Amino acid sequence: MQFHAGSVILHGMWNDPYLETCCRSALHRLYLAGAYGRPCGLMDGPCLERLERMGLAERTAQSRFVATDAGLARHAQEVLRHQGKPAPNSSFRS
Repeated sequence: MQFHAGSVILHGMWNDPYLETCCRSALHRLYLAGAYGRPCGLMDGPCLERLERMGLAERTAQSRFVATDAGLARHAQEVLRHQGKPAPNSSFRS
């Protein structure tokens, strides 16, 4: 930490946008769904759309949400707390 004129300046903070708990949960459900993905119109639809805007999810030609490579990396960082665990059936994307 560095102190400056009565305020605290933190260095080394993350640059990624914060994921609300509901969106972290939606990202985990995408991870669990693997290449099959999750359909539109579910209760977590707003979170899936937010993940899509953030580049962490994308829609397939069948209008299903799947995690992107960036989404899988973010999942490993925030949900699994380690890198390198592949999503189930991650080798297939439509």
